[in-house]
Amino acid sequence: VPVVESGGGLVQVGGSLRLSCTTSGYTSDDFAIGWFRQAPGKGREGLACIWNADGRAVYGDSVQGRFTMSKDNAKSKVYLQMNSLTPEDTAVYYCVPRRGACGRFSWWMRDLTSWDQGTQVTVSS
Repeated sequence: VPVVESGGGLVQVGGSLRLSCTTSGYTSDDFAIGWFRQAPGKGREGLACIWNADGRAVYGDSVQGRFTMSKDNAKSKVYLQMNSLTPEDTAVYYCVPRRGACGRFSWWMRDLTSWDQGTQVTVSS
């Protein structure tokens, strides 16, 4: 069952966006949901993750304190609230399910063989 990201768009520097991801099929405690991004000309970067079993979010260093990940079990959705956006946050953002706890973001990128189209976020100066 594919996840579906939404909420991307164009925002000015210092602005905020909230991305959503529908995670039907990945709501059991067996799964974690991660947010990743890929900026133009750069590799993929892990941003945040919630393991369904404990509901606790963990963050990558580059977004700690600016981005907040949350989930709504009733709606089978996860969210990424992004504040204080800069042009360096311009990227395609991906929501990804993975079996197991969050672990290291590098494990996700090692294990994933395909990525969906994501949602584009563009921060303009």
